[in-house]
Amino acid sequence: MEDPSVKRLLPWMVAVAFLMESLDTTILNTAVPTIADALGVVPLSMKSVLSSYTLSLAVFIPVSGWVADKFGTRRVFASAIGIFTLGSLLCGLSTSIHFLVACRILQGMGGALMVPVGRLTIVRTFERSELVRAMTFVTIPAMIGPMLGPVVGGLIVGYFHWRVIFFVNLPIGLLGLALVFRRFPDYRAERVAKLDILGGVLFGCGIGLLSYVLEVFGEHALGAGAIFGLFALSLVLLAAYFRHALLAEYPLLRLGLFRIRTFRASVVGSFITRLGAGGIPFLLPLLYQVGLGYTAVQSGFLLMPQSIAALGIRTVMPRILKRFGYRRLLLANTILMGGAIALFATIGAGTPVVVIVVIGLVLGATASLQYASMNTLAYADVAAPDTSMASTITSTMQQMSLSFGVAAASLATAIFIPDRFRSHPGELLHGIHRALLVLGAMTVVSAIVFRELKPGDGDNVSQHGEVATGE
Repeated sequence: MEDPSVKRLLPWMVAVAFLMESLDTTILNTAVPTIADALGVVPLSMKSVLSSYTLSLAVFIPVSGWVADKFGTRRVFASAIGIFTLGSLLCGLSTSIHFLVACRILQGMGGALMVPVGRLTIVRTFERSELVRAMTFVTIPAMIGPMLGPVVGGLIVGYFHWRVIFFVNLPIGLLGLALVFRRFPDYRAERVAKLDILGGVLFGCGIGLLSYVLEVFGEHALGAGAIFGLFALSLVLLAAYFRHALLAEYPLLRLGLFRIRTFRASVVGSFITRLGAGGIPFLLPLLYQVGLGYTAVQSGFLLMPQSIAALGIRTVMPRILKRFGYRRLLLANTILMGGAIALFATIGAGTPVVVIVVIGLVLGATASLQYASMNTLAYADVAAPDTSMASTITSTMQQMSLSFGVAAASLATAIFIPDRFRSHPGELLHGIHRALLVLGAMTVVSAIVFRELKPGDGDNVSQHGEVATGE
């Protein structure tokens, strides 16, 4: 890269994209009750607005690398920002929950291309000696976004209008487009493998239908026969994809990597863990605002301790891993994390704020340890040529589990609420408490997966101070 200004501006452009994508994962959480009231739906119905975004990320992340190789990083990155910005505009103009869900899917399509293509461009632009500094800079927003999201969302709802949550992306997106067309590097592959269209259709339809089944099951919108039929169809589609992926020459997701023990334990364990923990950002604002009567602003600040603890624990993460190893840490920390989630079930109207903050700090610290450990373990025994595919599988499974986690949280809550359309805050609080106990138990269950690890697994990463703690 001859133009030094490109190297100066590129990390900033990618960092802004990371910030937009990570903010939109959490900024809606504290606004859920307000938006639900504005759109005339009950708060639990808002789960589809949250899960549709992460599910869209899961569906479209696998094709991001192929699209960039085929059409060039500049065109794809610009298109991603444009799609994301358009989706934000349409979300802000939504007048029904169904239209809002559709626009969130559009946002997810843009986000699924922005982050992987931005990361790929950084890797191709900077020398290895410069890469660590560049990647550290661009991943900072991914850590700050979850901390700022609930607070920013609460402040916007408290002092402006919920539509502003989406409109704040417009000037950032337009500025990003102007910079990308002028300064963003354009890389493309000379030869591109054939896109696995059949695999994409089977995988996307399978997980999309499964997510829909979880949502309508919680809302009792369909009869038992219809739900069972759709559930069976989703499993058939996913089974067909697994068979296809094992036989295809260039599959969308190369499932052969699951033969590697550390990769398998990391990805499967992460999926189950996030099924339990993924719904927490959805349930806690409901707990604080609907159940306890806090304002959106207060709710946002009550969610901050988790992110603060998550950032703080990363500084000592390498030493903790070096001292205990992956197996011991994941087995113990998974149980602690599940216990921290269950502790939120003890929070009631008379609970002091300091107790809520302490529980939030414990959950933030244990969750950060858990996610960073699982993420880095995934690459411990993966060969260099397979790291890109391993990253794609890991990212896809993470987003998919977060989407299912929101659906699982809402489903668990709905089971314990007699009538969600006419329930009073006390009944909703009772349902949320029971759901939190269920989610805590689900998180603890993932410890079973980590038992297949051996004491020395991951030492080639943790014993040499090379642990990358990014989410």
